[in-house]
Amino acid sequence: MAIMGVNLSRCSVVPPTLLSLLIALLLPVSTARAGGFRIMDQSASGAAQGNAFTAQADDPSAIYYNPAGMTQLQGIQSSFGVLFVGGHHDFQSPTGQTARGDYGNSVAYPPPLNGYITANLRSLGFNALGDLTVGVGAIGAFGNMIRWPNNGPFSTANTSAALQMVDVKPTVAYKFSDQFSVGLGMDIYTFFNFWGEGQAENKFNSAGGSGQPPAGTPLEVNGRDTSLGFNASFMYTPLLNADKKPLASIGFVYRSQATLHLNGQFLVNGRVAADDRITLVLPQIFTGGIAIWPIRDSDHEWKLELDVDYTDWKSVRNLNVHLSNGAVLPNPQNWRGSYTAMFGTEYKWLRLEKLPQWEVAVRGGFVQTQTPIPNATFNPTLPDADRIGISTGLGLLCKAGGRFFGLIPCGSSSDSVFLPKAVALDVMAQVFFSEPRTITGNINPTVNGDYHSEEYVGMINLRVNF
Repeated sequence: MAIMGVNLSRCSVVPPTLLSLLIALLLPVSTARAGGFRIMDQSASGAAQGNAFTAQADDPSAIYYNPAGMTQLQGIQSSFGVLFVGGHHDFQSPTGQTARGDYGNSVAYPPPLNGYITANLRSLGFNALGDLTVGVGAIGAFGNMIRWPNNGPFSTANTSAALQMVDVKPTVAYKFSDQFSVGLGMDIYTFFNFWGEGQAENKFNSAGGSGQPPAGTPLEVNGRDTSLGFNASFMYTPLLNADKKPLASIGFVYRSQATLHLNGQFLVNGRVAADDRITLVLPQIFTGGIAIWPIRDSDHEWKLELDVDYTDWKSVRNLNVHLSNGAVLPNPQNWRGSYTAMFGTEYKWLRLEKLPQWEVAVRGGFVQTQTPIPNATFNPTLPDADRIGISTGLGLLCKAGGRFFGLIPCGSSSDSVFLPKAVALDVMAQVFFSEPRTITGNINPTVNGDYHSEEYVGMINLRVNF
């Protein structure tokens, strides 16, 4: 048997549809994305503003949104959050067959997490290195999961998939002046055995045929690797108020490519049949933003921000599969670059008469994304389409003298770095509306048909400032 000139008789367990289907190993659906499988929601404060946070970046999630913004943070600050993803994907074939996909449960589990900690060395008394801030973050920058019916119309393409990859981000930022800061960080993309499946994996069923497992036999491909990338950023603040807080700010972030060589195994009915290797090049990303504060005084702050993001998905040219028996399965992808436009706003009350130890923020945002995936190489493991999203959120910051729920002290006025000075809770909710998408002329005809997605997202972050 040969597929696109590759003789597969040397590996009789490979189903004839594998050529167009193994792409599902790498491309589980993710939400809050800039097209493709990139996850953009990395804090409740940023996501509530449609992720238009590049030019603001004034909490620990600056490690993701714009590392240069870390120089705005005093002392030691931390943030830990959980992203809840729900919704479904509906399919109808040209012959009327239907299927519904979800995230494995009513919400994706385990949920994507984010965690950050920053330290401003000068504010902590370390002056030898100048205005230097250091930090580290751990996020799920790419990937999620999806599940389709075992007896669905394209079960030979996918029944379930997972890509729970972690991005560890050691980061530094330096403030050259009150108006200009730069940031530089590493991106360590890896998998952990204790988180999710601990690898990228795709499960599907054999299509049967001569020399192949019987139709319906469960099959799986998987793999894992660790790879390095980097990011560089700046923040320029041309206008400051009397307290040296921004009235207008410009931010920019560059994130580099990173190449993953996913080494794993091809399983037939749970047993190893061959080793596999698939190379995935994560895209380079350019993000810029402009923010203005029409109001910024001791009582109130109001921010408006517009960001534009370009994700260079052209790096996903092919996902060739190398099998341990020597066969190579070409998998052309030919993705294209995609743009995401984001608009966000935040209004803060800094001195509430009845709650003098609290700051309250309300947030809103709008996002519009493009899909990078052409019809010919579309796969139901990533039922991506152009879409818009609407978000909202609330931020509550409790300072020294206040109490959470009237019971838990929020902070101390002590100079000790071991005692919290403030505690904050950020929450957000999003809804995404995808354009219905009709797939025709696909390299795997079983996936041709109409797709429609509904996605709902929530997040909660707890921040503690020392």
